[in-house]
Amino acid sequence: MALRQRYLFVCSNRRADDDAKGSCAARGSEEIRAALKEQIAARGLARLDARACKSSCLDQCSSGVCVLVEPDHFFYGRVTLADVPEIVDGLASGQRVERLILTPDDLARG
Repeated sequence: MALRQRYLFVCSNRRADDDAKGSCAARGSEEIRAALKEQIAARGLARLDARACKSSCLDQCSSGVCVLVEPDHFFYGRVTLADVPEIVDGLASGQRVERLILTPDDLARG
């Protein structure tokens, strides 16, 4: 099988409910990953273009649900279910969703 052009690593880390950092799973990351997989497949992108994968902690807890896009090596942050269609549109067109990109300041906060 050929490598896909992009892999989307969706943080699915789960911490205790009382943990101050919170966790992406508690913020809906599992549903977001499932929606990404479904919409990527529906658009015919799953075979060669993109794959949404589970990831453990990506160290960006302060940025809500985060998605690492490789090999482009950038993060989407504060992702919600409502953002999924725009992310998949971006995959189809080869464009990033700039409003979701984590800035160097975001990344430094972790």
